[in-house]
Amino acid sequence: MLRREQSELLPRGVGEGTANGRGLRDFEKGGVRVVHARGGAVPQNKFVEFAGVQKSYGSVNVVHDLNLGIERGEFITLLGPSGSGKTTCLMMLAGFENLSAGDILLDGASIGSMPPQKRNIGMVFQSYALFPHMTIAENIAFPLQARGIGKSETAERVTKALAMIRLDSLGGRLPGQLSGGQQQRVALARALVFEPSLVLMDEPLGALDKQLREEMQYEIMHIQQRLGVTVVYVTHDQTEALTMSSRVAVFNRGKIEQLGPPKRIYEEPVNSFVARFIGENNRLNGTVRTIDGDDCTIDVGGDRSIRAAAINVSAAGERTTLSIRPERVVIGGAATNAENCFEATIDEVVFHGDHLRMSATLCGQPGFIVKIPNSAGVGMGSPGDRIKIGWAARDCRALDHG
Repeated sequence: MLRREQSELLPRGVGEGTANGRGLRDFEKGGVRVVHARGGAVPQNKFVEFAGVQKSYGSVNVVHDLNLGIERGEFITLLGPSGSGKTTCLMMLAGFENLSAGDILLDGASIGSMPPQKRNIGMVFQSYALFPHMTIAENIAFPLQARGIGKSETAERVTKALAMIRLDSLGGRLPGQLSGGQQQRVALARALVFEPSLVLMDEPLGALDKQLREEMQYEIMHIQQRLGVTVVYVTHDQTEALTMSSRVAVFNRGKIEQLGPPKRIYEEPVNSFVARFIGENNRLNGTVRTIDGDDCTIDVGGDRSIRAAAINVSAAGERTTLSIRPERVVIGGAATNAENCFEATIDEVVFHGDHLRMSATLCGQPGFIVKIPNSAGVGMGSPGDRIKIGWAARDCRALDHG
């Protein structure tokens, strides 16, 4: 059955116009066109399609029967731990890895056996891959010259690309004279200047420090929205995926565990792997006592039970792992009226600037985390203190045991 986000209509304007929405030649005409709603509507007319794609190295399968459709103008992130198959999928889409089975379609045409240089795809890597002996303008011009674009049009496109990345006055500098963030913007401009139908990004922000990485997340997101280009982005960084994407595909062992808009991925993990991998999560182990439609009651020992949403449980007596986000938990007097309310023992309280983070032992299980905004007069107590902790049943998900 289709989930709600899979049945929503695409926002008006998605998929209209040229292959990449608005090209660089339209950049200076003003206005910002939001290309793909952050609600994450599923594709109706697939621009990129992985159809039963498999990849094996000898007897080792690294991608298993992948079926994934990507809308024109969408920003989709392939997110997962090292070895999950996300980068292999990107390399197959780029043409740098052969498919073991299945096919990849671009705008309805098979590209599974097409050479990389004929796919009209832009790429941005973590290493920037700029030519050190060429100026910034020459680096950006290179893909245009390689495609036989005339000097006049090349100069015009380079000028507009430099304006797009806000480096208008630095076109004559060499890459070594720029900061890491500036070099990554140049790499992005070079990938966009020839107006590809698709841009692939392989962990492009991995070499930047935290502040630059955060700045570049918004830079890339805003440029993508202005130009309307389709982006497939690979990262293991959850913050990047949740911040930038219209949809996120969470990979594990060569398969997609969950696909959907960032908010749904974060708030409604469908299994224990996604709950563990995405953000910080409290996990309590228990046994199903009763199931009543979409709700259930879980025994967690000592005659204590927890009300939760029944997600991956089907029968009484089944082992389960409960998932509760730390920011959904309340303490003290606010916990008294919560559907689930327990006394816990504080193990640790740590100051994190904008919030306090408490670790406690709850229902005999240590490591239960609570995050409280660091507002005036807030206090959590001290290690060894007893404290009431509570949360709503809807914020607690009964998942597969793991």
